[in-house]
Amino acid sequence: MFFTHTVKKQGNIHIFVFTGELIDKNQADKLMQDVDEIILNNQIRFVIDLSELKYLNSSGLTILIQILTKARKAGGEAVIAHVSKRIKELLVITKLNTVFTVADTVEQGIAKLNKLVSN
Repeated sequence: MFFTHTVKKQGNIHIFVFTGELIDKNQADKLMQDVDEIILNNQIRFVIDLSELKYLNSSGLTILIQILTKARKAGGEAVIAHVSKRIKELLVITKLNTVFTVADTVEQGIAKLNKLVSN
């Protein structure tokens, strides 16, 4: 059970790539520190790439909700991309598919994000 993340920047958008299994809130301490630091620097647009994420449970969903909430409170937005069939089903079951904007690819996520948040 491991979880890591990397952050890439494309223009004014930060792309978080999740790897492994996000099943414990404590696994995401560094991630949340990074999100807070980025928001403090007035960067409020995020794409969360789940292509390398193998598993996500309710604790992992809570982390996604926290990122979305922090971005929106700062006047920004977060979009999730590369969502596996299993995670899509989890979003539907929890009705979070109505809360999150989901994109098939990071590029589509960036395009959706740019439409959601005006310059």
